[in-house]
Amino acid sequence: QVQLVESGGGLVQAGGSLRLSCAASGRTFSSFAMGWFRQAPGKERKFIAHISGSGGSTYYADSVKGRFTISRDNAKNTMYLQMNSLKPEDTAVYYCAAGFGDLDYRLARGYDYWGQGTQVTVSS
Repeated sequence: QVQLVESGGGLVQAGGSLRLSCAASGRTFSSFAMGWFRQAPGKERKFIAHISGSGGSTYYADSVKGRFTISRDNAKNTMYLQMNSLKPEDTAVYYCAAGFGDLDYRLARGYDYWGQGTQVTVSS
């Protein structure tokens, strides 16, 4: 079992920044890859970013590439999402997820564990 807890969401003006954190427990942190997804009201959960267990490989959705940065600190069992140049369309509940093995990082079903989500609201 892996337990995930997100934090760092909030209300920010367009052009601003936020950093989300995802604290993990339950398994050796570096043994699983992790990702960030987001879900706006009435829409499906969408892939944002993915990072390998070692942190050596990262992938991003085109919509956030160049604005968001995913990272992890394996000594602190924590993953981060630095979000810059935020836009109103970034408004959503953001979820972190953990997965094992050769998963398809773009798909929510590729991950085994999920956090409860944190709300990010970007005002125009």
